[in-house]
Amino acid sequence: MTFQKETAPTAKAKESGFAETVKTVIFAVLIAFGVRTFAFEPFNIPSGSMIPTLLIGDYLFVSKFSYGYSKYTVGFGLPLFEGRIFGSEPERGDVAVFKLPRDNKTDYIKRVIGLPGDTVQMIGGILHINGQPVKRERIEDYVTTDSLGRSIRTAQFIETLPNGRTHRIIEESDNGPLDNTPVFKVPPGHLFMMGDNRDNSLDSRVPSQVGFVPIENMVGRAEFLFFSLDEGTRFYEIWRWPVDLRFSRLFNGVR
Repeated sequence: MTFQKETAPTAKAKESGFAETVKTVIFAVLIAFGVRTFAFEPFNIPSGSMIPTLLIGDYLFVSKFSYGYSKYTVGFGLPLFEGRIFGSEPERGDVAVFKLPRDNKTDYIKRVIGLPGDTVQMIGGILHINGQPVKRERIEDYVTTDSLGRSIRTAQFIETLPNGRTHRIIEESDNGPLDNTPVFKVPPGHLFMMGDNRDNSLDSRVPSQVGFVPIENMVGRAEFLFFSLDEGTRFYEIWRWPVDLRFSRLFNGVR
């Protein structure tokens, strides 16, 4: 059997190979752009404002199609258009990511509490919507462990919103700075957002920092957790995953 002698790649073959590589990269970028814009985008939780629903170290997917599309939902933050298309109003009780109105850049995640036209007020730690107190049922304490291994207990409640949606909240006390507020009247095209960790959440109760959130600023609805690591563990610290991975939280829906 006779073998042909191998020859070095021609310049034309090299050009063709380079072109294929470029096309592959472009297609990959376009697919990533499309998925992040029209379907889902991953986010991680860096703060405790949504405890007990979301913990520091949680990683979740947010659905971009839930509320329609605006320049704030476009992949990689590209300002391709103004306004909102295929828009739908968020539901009371949704956990959602939005762009902070103060800079229209920073991502925040909170719960939708007030819809356009609603009045919202905190009185003695009790949420009031449209003048009516929201039902709050005391359940077992929320228990965490500090850096010294000591147990920390915080009062935990199940809150039932006017539309029947329920979720858990925690309260260190009912007399904190955000437990008694003036009446907030939600303007048209805006939402009132609050964290489930009621005494440790910078949200719409603080007008100078967050205030009312334009619906246009909504990025998407939190859907489910796909990963979760103990607080203080970095995602790239793979060697710590066997001990610090919160297996019980994987693939849980967010509600």
